[in-house]
Amino acid sequence: MNHEEKPAEENVTRLMEFVLVGFADMPHLRWFLFGLFLSIYIIILMSNGTIFLLTKLDPALQSPMYFFLGNLASLEMCYVSVTLPRMLMDLGTQRRRISLIACAIKMYFAFLTGGAECLLLAVMAYDRYVAICHPLHYPLIMNHRLCVQLVTGSWITGIPIDIGQTYKIFSLSFCGSNQINHFFCDIPPILNLSCVDTFINEILTYIQDVFFGILPFLLIVGSYSKIISTILKLPSATSQAKAFSTCSSHLIVVVLFFGSGIITYGRPTTSHSGGTGKVFSLFYSILTPMLNPMIYSLRNKDVMMALRKLLCNSMLFKRLS
Repeated sequence: MNHEEKPAEENVTRLMEFVLVGFADMPHLRWFLFGLFLSIYIIILMSNGTIFLLTKLDPALQSPMYFFLGNLASLEMCYVSVTLPRMLMDLGTQRRRISLIACAIKMYFAFLTGGAECLLLAVMAYDRYVAICHPLHYPLIMNHRLCVQLVTGSWITGIPIDIGQTYKIFSLSFCGSNQINHFFCDIPPILNLSCVDTFINEILTYIQDVFFGILPFLLIVGSYSKIISTILKLPSATSQAKAFSTCSSHLIVVVLFFGSGIITYGRPTTSHSGGTGKVFSLFYSILTPMLNPMIYSLRNKDVMMALRKLLCNSMLFKRLS
């Protein structure tokens, strides 16, 4: 941790911009990475956009489960749009400079969307818990009003916390190097640039990790432990296998997203390796949004049927026009 004496005022340079190092240490892979990340971004937008559209248009996908799924898809598109366009611009132009204000805004929205996804994943686990463990009461418990409240809560809960965290970080004095060893404005590499004590900021970061990371993860584990216990009591082996397959897919994404996030933000800032941090960040910020439509949706028969109907209607419309 940065427990250094604050330098004399004349030795502190008030930085007004940063340089996102990103993948500048791999210039020979610049255009390959640009093409790779552009392809991934297009896939994420198209796949999640399709899922969101299906859950809004198809009458068969109007249950609470698909309501949450549509919101997750829209959240994924917002989440990746905070970081990927900037990364692509830096790879393409090699400019890499970002103002302090722009960096703070991007950090805030990264916090907001990332925290909202953690909470929404916990909400989705609760929805499955009620559906499997209390099927007779499911329509009564998971009514439309509660679903809207849960989704709204996932989005807005982090607003005051994230504003306070971002303000606290960018109120620090930065001196010396202005190079952020990351592809977006993240907490650990920015704290490493501060020339004053960051102990309070690190404590606040750990509290934020607990609230948006560990608690939702524990709720998910608790929900799925109840779900698995109920599934084991099912008389049909086929039903058990199908349910276990669905649970395992969900838990893989949860472990991937929460695991990489907790490892990234749960370590002391002094133990952060730039390369390691970037790798873990790629997992939870890019890989999971790309895999989620396949894991949560494309293996679902109702979603696949809705997709076929949408494609058939589109082809019919083209022929008639």
